[in-house]
Amino acid sequence: MTSFPTIDDLDPRQRLLVRIDVNAPVEDGVVQDDRRFARHAETIRELLADDHAIALLAHQGRPGRATFVSLEQHAAILADHLGQSVEFVADTYGDEALSSIEHLEHGDVLLLENVRMCEGELPEEEPDVKAETKLVRTLATSFDAYVNDAYATAHRSHASIVGFPLVTDAYAGRVMEQEYRENTAIRDREFDGTVTMILGGTKAEDTIPVVEQLADVVDQFCLGGVIGELFLRADGHDLGYDVDGMDLFDHQWANHSETIERTLEAHRDRLVLPTDLAYEDDDNRVEVLVEGIVKDTSYLDIGSETIDRYTNLVSTSDAVYVKGAVGVFEDERFADGTVAILSTIADTDCFSVVGGGDTAHSIVLYDLDEKDFTRVSIAGGAYVRALTGESLVGIDVLERGGQK
Repeated sequence: MTSFPTIDDLDPRQRLLVRIDVNAPVEDGVVQDDRRFARHAETIRELLADDHAIALLAHQGRPGRATFVSLEQHAAILADHLGQSVEFVADTYGDEALSSIEHLEHGDVLLLENVRMCEGELPEEEPDVKAETKLVRTLATSFDAYVNDAYATAHRSHASIVGFPLVTDAYAGRVMEQEYRENTAIRDREFDGTVTMILGGTKAEDTIPVVEQLADVVDQFCLGGVIGELFLRADGHDLGYDVDGMDLFDHQWANHSETIERTLEAHRDRLVLPTDLAYEDDDNRVEVLVEGIVKDTSYLDIGSETIDRYTNLVSTSDAVYVKGAVGVFEDERFADGTVAILSTIADTDCFSVVGGGDTAHSIVLYDLDEKDFTRVSIAGGAYVRALTGESLVGIDVLERGGQK
């Protein structure tokens, strides 16, 4: 159960400021559509059905990065998902934006300019500080209520996330509500059978806390990717260090080796490590057993033996959580592990949550049906924090602020 107001508590026909997260990949200055637009469009359509007037607040990239662009393209993409026009204004809280907001009619949707272009949005500071920014104080007076649907950014103490709930009525949108409920379910609900977690990806600092915090509720952690190699190194294998000019392993081992070794020792009975790996040789996929291996190339996927073990464990599980891919799935030759695991989850009658932006992308890339999973999370950092029981500041302020 959530302890914050949701859009179910909203009266109809209000003027709403809705924070969404349509932060997307950008290639050569062009925004690449992703599932976040579709998710937020569902919330917006529900609000439009109650005849609200809606101004959207969102971000794209960070200052100094190639992905830091205007949201003009986002308005067109969102309009396609909504099936109606979305007006864009190249301003966030100045005179032009305020004029556009003032002229909003019920049933209209307006997208304001990239909020990270505004002074006061960044950096992360206490919510009470952010509530006093000019951005928050100026915009708040133009709306009846604020709706936060940006779960993927719920772990960030930025003005557009934590400031508004302290100065105006605030509600959680559908994405915020559903993501929070499903991602915290691992601690809030009991499962009759085995709980399995697939842990892959590239960041040890994201993975180790998951094992440490969930060892009492997860029966088996199946490891792959960079994380799998680092734990294999801790287990005495000649793996988990950089070759071919890579920069993935050595710095992480230097920073986390003691914690990885301690975690392996403490939870060895729950950690399932790869027994074979795949690499590229003359443009072909080649597999090798871990036992006796000497690393002289990059390993890009778990091998067939490991895939069979992991999918067998998944197929007999009552609940399966996925955090990170077990291979470089963007290359079809090394997508076998990730796709086989996800396909098995889809075919298994189990509670399932797939998290992390890259892993969620693999579902689209390989034509899997999102409906075959209980939840496909569009969040990265917020997903990890929810799994490990850490508080999310965006949720905290909704609980603290609520309705005024």
